[in-house]
Amino acid sequence: MTKIEREDNGKKGRFVIYENDEFAGEMTFTWAGKNKFIIDHTGVEEAFGGKGLAKQLVMAGVDYARKHDLKIIPLCPYAKKTFDRDDSLSDVLA
Repeated sequence: MTKIEREDNGKKGRFVIYENDEFAGEMTFTWAGKNKFIIDHTGVEEAFGGKGLAKQLVMAGVDYARKHDLKIIPLCPYAKKTFDRDDSLSDVLA
């Protein structure tokens, strides 16, 4: 079972993904003001590669942004590629 949790200290945060209660990866972000955040890293542990977990992390960030009327600056190469390939994400792009 896959579970994603969000951690946030007001300046930086991360979305963490677990598979069967085992840490599988994270997407880290930094706040850029009150209504946008920068995705600066997305990484999945090697043992969990190829399962689409990185995309689930990016989409968790997108869902969070949509629910809270936020914008995203995707600086992480993986996140940037995800945004570039999917026009449906443009509504949260800063």
